[in-house]
Amino acid sequence: MDNETLFQARTNPDFLKYLEESRINSIKSQDIGLMYETLDSMLVLDLDEENINKLYEEILKTSFSNVEKILAKEEKLKLEDDYLLYTRALYEHAIEKWSYENFDGAKELFFVLANIIDDEKLEKALNVLLVFLSSKTQLDDFYDENVDMESEIDNEKYGYFIMNFRFDVEDFLNKNRDTLEKEYKNLKHLLGN
Repeated sequence: MDNETLFQARTNPDFLKYLEESRINSIKSQDIGLMYETLDSMLVLDLDEENINKLYEEILKTSFSNVEKILAKEEKLKLEDDYLLYTRALYEHAIEKWSYENFDGAKELFFVLANIIDDEKLEKALNVLLVFLSSKTQLDDFYDENVDMESEIDNEKYGYFIMNFRFDVEDFLNKNRDTLEKEYKNLKHLLGN
């Protein structure tokens, strides 16, 4: 979107009214897809931070609540439909914790996600993050030194997650097997078994 288009959208009262109605309706109906669609638009347009934060809180509440129900049925999260958006919400929340140097909180969320998703590729990427969190690597340093920003995402469903690294994932996980085993042992109580 170019600057002119953004300006037009930011100053169009009908569009802003539509966005606000979408925000309210998405929260009322607990429609995670509409919540994210509205949130993404609000972020791109750099709209009211308070409303953005309230919507993000609702996304998290809805996601945590629905993931709890899914797990109660002993299902795993597939990366499709609303399940993908629940996974996105938990993942983004973990990244947010990491950005505030809450290493343990981020590690716990990534660990739980790695154990409740039904996707081997994302699970491996989450395990990579666990290794870096175990050494309390700063998020910015992690990005600068280890994330391959040039690589294309090979599947749209992975677009919300850090998937491309400047090293071979299999090799990295093998070299850090002891660290991962220690983290899994320390965090397994979070899975309730």
